[in-house]
Amino acid sequence: MIDVYTWPTPNGHKVHIMLEETGLAYRVHPVAIDAGEQFRPEFLKISPNNKIPAIVDTEGPGGEPISLFESGAILIYLAAKTGRFLPEDLREKWSVLQWLMFQMGSIGPMLGQAHHFNGYAQERIEYAIRRYTNEANRLYGVLDRRLAQSEYVACGQYTIADIAIMPWLRSYKRQGVEMGDYPNVKRWFDAINERPAVVRGLAVLADRRREGPMSAQARENLFGATQYQRH
Repeated sequence: MIDVYTWPTPNGHKVHIMLEETGLAYRVHPVAIDAGEQFRPEFLKISPNNKIPAIVDTEGPGGEPISLFESGAILIYLAAKTGRFLPEDLREKWSVLQWLMFQMGSIGPMLGQAHHFNGYAQERIEYAIRRYTNEANRLYGVLDRRLAQSEYVACGQYTIADIAIMPWLRSYKRQGVEMGDYPNVKRWFDAINERPAVVRGLAVLADRRREGPMSAQARENLFGATQYQRH
């Protein structure tokens, strides 16, 4: 059984989708990051960086429990556990891992910043908006060129690279991106979103998402000084 500690964010959705795609049995433990639950001592024991998602596999290596944080590491672990979505062919495997690192090192951080300065920042900083909007569009261009050559991001089959990248593109409008400008990305994005396991994965905790203005307490928990305290 996989216990997944999570919230409906792009990084959370990656793991929800992977669990649905593999058919592994799992239990969801919501960690309301806007309410500060990521700072609770019991969560920090399995995710010392106070970020979701994290998992505990009660039947880990040797039959013993194992806990993991960092969504990319979790995807690799689940792929290894099930033998799915990470090819055995070495060329394809390394292609998948490099595109997974592209998501971890570029897509996530840069699109996250574009989203933040376009939507969450209380003061409008034109330099930051231009900087991260331009970078977001550059990254969509990288993907578009790649997907002009390949049906899926890393190779000719659906892999953890696709699972990792797609959820980050769901908020393209808030990133200052027009999806129609990237037809190959749109073709791929639409196809991924039609997969039944993806639909189910995106539905996990979907009812917990809050629309409308962010409260002062939620802003503090997500972006304020609480992040820098010693817990």
